[in-house]
Amino acid sequence: MKLFIQTLGCAMNERDSAHIIAELQHKKHYTLTDNAKEADLILINTCSVRQKPEQKLFSEIGQFAKEKKQGAKIGICGCTASHLGSEIIKKAPSVDFVLGARNVSKITEVIERPKAVEVDIDYDDSTYVFQSPQTMGIKAMLNISIGCDKQCSYCIVPFTRGKEISIPQDMLIKEARKLVANGIKELLLLGQNVNHYGVRFSHTHPKTNFTQLLREISKIEGLQRIRFTSPHPLHMDDEFLEEFACNPKISKSIHIPLQSGSTRILKMMARGYSKEWYLDRIAKLKSLVPDVGIGTDIIVGFPTESDQDFEDTMEVLSIVEFDTLYSFVYSPRPHTRAFEYDKSMLVDARVAKERLARLQNAHKQILTRKAQAEIGNLHSVLIENHKDSDGECWSEGRSDTNKLIRIIGEKAPIGSICQVRVVKNDGGSLFGEIIDSCDKEEK
Repeated sequence: MKLFIQTLGCAMNERDSAHIIAELQHKKHYTLTDNAKEADLILINTCSVRQKPEQKLFSEIGQFAKEKKQGAKIGICGCTASHLGSEIIKKAPSVDFVLGARNVSKITEVIERPKAVEVDIDYDDSTYVFQSPQTMGIKAMLNISIGCDKQCSYCIVPFTRGKEISIPQDMLIKEARKLVANGIKELLLLGQNVNHYGVRFSHTHPKTNFTQLLREISKIEGLQRIRFTSPHPLHMDDEFLEEFACNPKISKSIHIPLQSGSTRILKMMARGYSKEWYLDRIAKLKSLVPDVGIGTDIIVGFPTESDQDFEDTMEVLSIVEFDTLYSFVYSPRPHTRAFEYDKSMLVDARVAKERLARLQNAHKQILTRKAQAEIGNLHSVLIENHKDSDGECWSEGRSDTNKLIRIIGEKAPIGSICQVRVVKNDGGSLFGEIIDSCDKEEK
């Protein structure tokens, strides 16, 4: 039996897909294929954070229904499955089952039930032990919590993934050790708000928090790097920032969603912090780690956003100089508070698009300057892949601060950490040379 899976959206969806694949491989003996036409089971793991991917879903279903072989099943998973539930089957009768984002552990059950719909956002699989992937590289993702307790006025996630529950620490440590024993060098910890970890567990659990979890995971021998996404600015206390700065296994790159630089808009978004708080946390972080890599998310055109509100966002961009930026025009989502706003509060679509273009162009200029300034800088690079054929020889990996660097003319071992000097910037792409021997294990 062959499985084809298409994953849309965030890292959380990628990890859910990995769980689904592992469960089907071990318990139902499926093998993966990248050709939907030969698959016995076609899964689409969906995203509903923005409107466009949701609208695209039904055209995707129609295309798969035309191409699939006779007897093949189609299943819809993820956040849109949670959101629309049985409506998906009503609109697209070719769909055989619907599995919500909070119900991933039920995958081997629902594929056997015609027209099954499992979308309970209160379902708790925080203590479910998923099967391990059959193949692993050097990097892996690890869920530390499920769901979200925040009520950001624009966000549908609490309605698709339910209340926040932390996964027990002993389970996480056990899983992390198993991953490292199988060759994993870098762990990416996942949660809707990772630094809110420890607030609620399904069962009695010793009191803990995200900083303490980081300390425990960093004790695992053989683990070289820890990354995580995404921390909430409201919970970035000094203890967390100091651990981030001082713990050598924590990569010095961090994604801190801003959403807006306007305190007024942040209040309407129910984000819980102000522009001043955000900039204070950034200043504290940069004082501890001057070369830290910082990424963010920004929404433009949120209801009632004025020219001044947008200028506040542009000001934060110029102060922080983000290394990565995910930016979008506001997308109304059902069930959210912002969806109920009067139409007169909406920003003109043309204005919103112009603001987005201006934001993105300004960010491109920042990246151009920063890339040029990298010439001569040294980085610790974890080698992720290489090529040594057809007359080409190169290695490639990411620095501790999450910069992608290609090393031409040398094939370093995958999983090793090399000291690399940046020697060239080509349109924002960085190229380097190894100046020290590559170590397979962290010293």
